[in-house]
Amino acid sequence: MTLYLDLSVLQSVPAANLNRDDLGSPKQVRYGSTPRIRVSSQSWKRAIRHGVEEDLGEKAARTRLVPAQVSKALAGSSHNWPGELAEFAGQQVAASAGKKGIGTEKEGHTSALLFVPEAAITELVTVCTEHRDALEQNLGKKSPGKVLPPERIEAILKRRTASISLLGRMLAELPGANVDGAAQVAHAFTTHTAEPQRDYFTAVDDWHGQADTGSAHLDTAEFSAGVFYRYATVNVADLVTNLDGDADAARTVLTSFAEHFLYSLPQAKRTSSAPHTLPDLAYLAVRKHRPISLAAAFETPVTAHNGGFSQPSRTALAKYTENINRLTGNRGRDFHGHAAINPDEQLAGLGESHTSYDTLISTAVDAAFPATSGDAG
Repeated sequence: MTLYLDLSVLQSVPAANLNRDDLGSPKQVRYGSTPRIRVSSQSWKRAIRHGVEEDLGEKAARTRLVPAQVSKALAGSSHNWPGELAEFAGQQVAASAGKKGIGTEKEGHTSALLFVPEAAITELVTVCTEHRDALEQNLGKKSPGKVLPPERIEAILKRRTASISLLGRMLAELPGANVDGAAQVAHAFTTHTAEPQRDYFTAVDDWHGQADTGSAHLDTAEFSAGVFYRYATVNVADLVTNLDGDADAARTVLTSFAEHFLYSLPQAKRTSSAPHTLPDLAYLAVRKHRPISLAAAFETPVTAHNGGFSQPSRTALAKYTENINRLTGNRGRDFHGHAAINPDEQLAGLGESHTSYDTLISTAVDAAFPATSGDAG
C-alpha cells in the first residue's frame, strides 16, 4: 500500500526577495488571472536539503567540480602530486565513468551537474592514489582512454545519501545513477494578488570629509511581501525503497524533512531583509493512492480582512479542504491535523488541532508508518 504525507503551509513573509529572476526581481506567476509572487521549488528544496543533511550528519553536494576537487586534493600537502599529474587524475575521474565518460566543459568542470556524497572526493582520491603508476604512464597521451577502473568510479558516483534518496538525482551519462526522488515540492505563491516593489537606496562613504555631501553609491532593488501557500508531498513507499527497505531510517528522514519544510527559509538577501518568519498554519495529511495539493483554494485571490491576508488565507484553506473532504468522502485519508498560530481559531476541515509543530509532525509520521509506530513510541 502506498501512503503519501502531504504538507500544506501558510507563511507570511515581510519585505524580502527570497528568489530572484534573471533581472534580480522577485519571481512571479499569474494564477486566477492575477499576479502573484512566487518562490521556486528548487530554492526552498535547497534550504530543506541542507537542514536534513545537517540533522543526519550525511552531506551531499550538487556540483560540476568533482574533477577539480580531486585534483586539488591530490596536489595538496597530504599527497603532493605534481600539478599536471593531479589535473590528469581529475580528468580521468570523469573520463572513466559511464560508457563514454562524463563530459567536461572546461578543465576540472563536468558538463553535467553531479549530485554525490561529499565523502566521494576522498574515495576518488584513494582510487587515484592506488592507480598512480597507470596515471603517470598515460600522462601526456593524446587519447589515453579509461585509465582508472570504471566500476569503482561508477560505484562511488552512484552512491546515495538520505537526501539523494529523498529528493532524487538525474544523471543520464551514468546508467543506474538516476534516483526517482520520494519528495515532490511545489512552487510557493502568494494567496493574494501581489507584485514586486522598488526600493531606492543609498550608501554613505564613512571616510568622506565633513564638507562632502551626497552618497557614495545609489541604486534600486526590488522586494515583495505576502502570505505564501507552500505544499510538498512524500511517497513513503518510495522513500523506504530508496533507503534499501530500512523503514526506521525512512521514519527519521521523513521527520527531518517535515521539520525543515516548516522551519526552513531560502537565504537570498537575508542580510538586507532578515525575513525569518515561521508558518502560522501547518496542515498535514496522510493519504492512500494519491497526494492532494490544496493550491486551488487560492485560485480566487484572497482579499484582506482587517488589513491583513493571514487570517482570511487560513479561513480559505480550511473551507476549501472541508469541501474537498466532502467531495471525496474522506476517501483514502488515514490522518489529518493542523497546528495554527491561534489555537482557538475554528478551522473546520483541517482535522484535529495540535498545540505545536512537533506533536503534529510526530502524529503524522506515526500514521505514515502504521506497522512500526508502536515500536517507535
